[in-house]
Amino acid sequence: MKKIALAIENFSRFAGGAESYAVSLACTLIDHSWEVHFFGQRWDGEPNNAIFHRIYIPKFLPRPLKLILFALKHRKEMKREQFDIVLGFGSTISMNVYQSHGGVHWLSTERMLYACESPLIRTLKRLLTKLSLKHRARHWIESAPFRQHPRPKIIAISRMIRDDMASYFHISKEEIEVVFNGVDLKRLNESHREKLQSPLRQRLNITSGNVIFLFVSYNLKKKGIVPLVEAAALLKKSGEKNFSIIVVGDRPYRSLLRRIDRLGIGQAIFFPGPVKNVDEYYANADVFVLPTYYDACSLVLLEAMASGLPAITTEYNGAAGVIVNGENGYIISHPPQPQELATKMASLLSAENRRKMSLSASRSIKEYSIIKNHQHLLKIFDETIRQNRSLQ
Repeated sequence: MKKIALAIENFSRFAGGAESYAVSLACTLIDHSWEVHFFGQRWDGEPNNAIFHRIYIPKFLPRPLKLILFALKHRKEMKREQFDIVLGFGSTISMNVYQSHGGVHWLSTERMLYACESPLIRTLKRLLTKLSLKHRARHWIESAPFRQHPRPKIIAISRMIRDDMASYFHISKEEIEVVFNGVDLKRLNESHREKLQSPLRQRLNITSGNVIFLFVSYNLKKKGIVPLVEAAALLKKSGEKNFSIIVVGDRPYRSLLRRIDRLGIGQAIFFPGPVKNVDEYYANADVFVLPTYYDACSLVLLEAMASGLPAITTEYNGAAGVIVNGENGYIISHPPQPQELATKMASLLSAENRRKMSLSASRSIKEYSIIKNHQHLLKIFDETIRQNRSLQ
């Protein structure tokens, strides 16, 4: 039986991208008769066949020390027991396969700084980031795979992340394999829209016939809520009224509500907050929009497209790699500009444009299923095992 060690702070299907992905991958590995070991601080018990090893980190420690201590304790554990595959997600320094779900920390931080509207404050934050011990600790950990000899197998979850890692760590792109995020196409596909059609518009009191733009995020500011609100105001000013925006995820913060009130677009934007079933919103929306300042490869965008929603996002979302401009969605520049975003949104107020792009969106995501993603990973694991045995 092949043995694999996965390490991340929190193993949970209901946590963030890397955390839920690790659980999903573990389920597939167990189905393929792998012995799966989790090394982390927390685990919600799924899959129940996994073997959990708790890495204890004192809560009172400052964040930089917590990061370093986790990586060092994990390395110590890897020396105690032999594993065929040691998979790292960016929180460890010992691995033979590395799959980054967050990209290059400094580049992601730099791009997300543009969510701050003040150039002065942005400059100060940039300086503080460079001086912060937390940033230095993250850099030391995430650069570990690129310091190792022999180098572990490097996997990027989008072409953007591949290019970022190649340029930042000065390695060839050919040394990095791209395996895009995968969607559960049994759960999300063009046919599920009909099954999940619901009185959502009536519940939210959205005017019948309005085009619904869907935004999904638990970090509104960094995912571009401000340029979206500004774009909505521009649409209204140009005379467009038959549209609504649904914001699923986080609750609106005070300054955002004040901005919405000042722009006079409160009746066009709805905040249902956290929801248990985002699939219902995919099924009842018309367009997905995520003018994010940074995303390694937004899974919600891929899920929305699988559901038949044309998508609008920025060039610094790795998931933009599946969009063909004007065919299944639109890619706008970074930092997102309200006028450019409003222009793309306006073009999708046309029912004919949406129909064509909807069909193209759902078809294009068929190549990015979670099944293909896991199959690709299993192939990489087997190749890594063979290469390692040949060197022994």
